[in-house]
Amino acid sequence: MALTSLEFAVFVFAAAVLYYTVFARYQWIFLLFVSYIYYMASGIKNIVFLAAVTVVTYTAGILMNKTEGKRRRKKILVLALILDFSILAVLKYTNFFISSINEIFFRNSSDGSISLFNLILPLGISFFTFQSAGYMLDVYWKRSNAEKNFFRYALFVAWFPQIMQGPIGRFERLSEQFFEKHIFSFKHAERALQLILYGMFKKMVLADNAALLVDKIFHQYEIFDGMVILGVLAYSAQLYGDFSGGIDVVRGVSALFHVTLDENFRQPYFAKSITDFWHRWHITLGTWMKDYVFYPVSLSKWMGKLKKYTKQIFGKKMGRTIPICIANILVFLLVGIWHGPAWKFVVYGLYNGLIIGFSGLMAEHYAKARKICSIQENSRGFQFFQIIRTFILVNISWLFDMADTVGQAVQMFWNMFTRFDISPLLNGSIYADKPSLVSYRYIQISAIFIGCVVVFVISVLKERGTDVGEKLLSLTFPVKTMVYLAAVFSLPMLGMPPNMTGGFIYAQF
Repeated sequence: MALTSLEFAVFVFAAAVLYYTVFARYQWIFLLFVSYIYYMASGIKNIVFLAAVTVVTYTAGILMNKTEGKRRRKKILVLALILDFSILAVLKYTNFFISSINEIFFRNSSDGSISLFNLILPLGISFFTFQSAGYMLDVYWKRSNAEKNFFRYALFVAWFPQIMQGPIGRFERLSEQFFEKHIFSFKHAERALQLILYGMFKKMVLADNAALLVDKIFHQYEIFDGMVILGVLAYSAQLYGDFSGGIDVVRGVSALFHVTLDENFRQPYFAKSITDFWHRWHITLGTWMKDYVFYPVSLSKWMGKLKKYTKQIFGKKMGRTIPICIANILVFLLVGIWHGPAWKFVVYGLYNGLIIGFSGLMAEHYAKARKICSIQENSRGFQFFQIIRTFILVNISWLFDMADTVGQAVQMFWNMFTRFDISPLLNGSIYADKPSLVSYRYIQISAIFIGCVVVFVISVLKERGTDVGEKLLSLTFPVKTMVYLAAVFSLPMLGMPPNMTGGFIYAQF
């Protein structure tokens, strides 16, 4: 049941009506029922894994809440984390390890090679695994109390709008919203529908049109040579429109039931550094990694020993910086692994981690260089330079995200500088194997352009602190209606049909 499908729209509408009427006295119970019905639509077998994660993490939370000794609490936590992540690791990474072993030891012969397993990968397993693991760690650190009611906790894990692609929620921020009594509000519903409509626009008009261009170029990168740069830029638009658009739909649907999910994107392409980018892109994953990986690693005993050692060799300043850089590299290595079972994602994570680590090491030297060159850090020119520089670095990372292998990504990057040629774009060969699309070529390009302009303008307004949704609410009814109708009609007129572009990219996680 895709987020952009008519079935999903009917499902949400019916659920919202029943939520505020028939089941007004049992709202959270109804939400649990609806969440499991929605997840079962992706496959009945998937429920087994969702239920297993729920039972393991709920039990661990209850046991830790009843246990006083720190060592015993830690044993419970470690065992539960192993069980929790083992489900994810086995289903998502088993075939990756088998393929890697076969590649190393049986590259030139199939004799003795290990056969791959036909494993089920439940939709959204990475999201609900991380969310439930965060809950256990919060209980262990006594940041929140364990939920005693199993079914209330099950709703937190299975909340249907976010289960497919996030954002990764925190129990203490969601639990009260789930279990409060909610009354229907037209204003609140309008704000929720604004989010849904904007998310659909970003997905169907911007991302799905860009996806055709991306698919064509990346799957024929040998033909397009240096024009792969166009594919990278299109992928940059596709990925942002797809992921942030999906999150907008998710947050809007959740808001219809008066449950506010965390913001997951904040104008990421206006970032001034890779660190700033990850404070704006997939925010809940970044904060999850910061709270549950970076800080525990930074404050661990072995990291304390490393700090003492590096201080003795490199001095106080560098001695404090080097362990932080190592922790950042470790965090982004895990971010890369989280993205998928492939070496290209490992490289993707290390690429980001090494840039952030190197930037930390060089921060003092950068400051001295700016002073020598009389560059004002807050000047518009320098800030524009930082945004462009970061955008370029981010787009290089997208090569590893989009390419099939690390080798392909490196070859594409090399072709951009050594074999740049725009003739494939001008002669229309991008659509050569889909002649039915030739007549729509300019409509697609126009749709991408319109999508980029709309998203850019709204992003600028939001970057300046303007609440665009509230501004829309304050417009007169005729003007507001025209804006909404223009957005609604843009979807079928400029958007691509879902059967041509597939679902959301991050629903696979």
